[in-house]
Amino acid sequence: MAGLSTITSLPGRVRTAVSRATAVPLMIRFGVLVSGLLAMGVSWPAELLAGRLLIPLALVAIWPAVAPRGRGGSFAAIVAVVGWLLDTTAFDAHIALWRVLALAALLYLAHTLTALAAVLPYDAMVNLDVPALWLGRAAVVVLIAAVLIVLALGLTADLGGSAFQLATLLGLVTATAVTMVLACMARRG
Repeated sequence: MAGLSTITSLPGRVRTAVSRATAVPLMIRFGVLVSGLLAMGVSWPAELLAGRLLIPLALVAIWPAVAPRGRGGSFAAIVAVVGWLLDTTAFDAHIALWRVLALAALLYLAHTLTALAAVLPYDAMVNLDVPALWLGRAAVVVLIAAVLIVLALGLTADLGGSAFQLATLLGLVTATAVTMVLACMARRG
């Protein structure tokens, strides 16, 4: 019976949340939604976006904007990456630099805005400096990542072959090892 009372009280809770919401947290959640929708649009094949997948992909992009503390942000990013992989492998789309940069920037922006929305209550009174500084740091990260992507793509043309494959595998192993060490440290602390 507890589940039924939760469901029946949901409209009242939504009404209360909407009446108490302030502008800055809503703008941040809107930013999560827009960056998620744009990431889906950049990553998925146009043929599939024009069809039946548009509504499910939009719902996936809406999820982290509505419930930023859950797993919606991770799920939306995974769905965007799956769309990218599907587009570049099954649909043989040309890998364009602008798409790589746009997808990376949009996924990072969605991630960082979801993190901000997760710690910011919907009814918080927040100065506009907070999201401005947050987005400024995100812009610096995106710019540095864009420069590194362009440099890495330039190196792939020069290196190629088995040496490049070995370096790629070594990089993946290193990234996995660092992630595992950080996970162990987080569990201890």
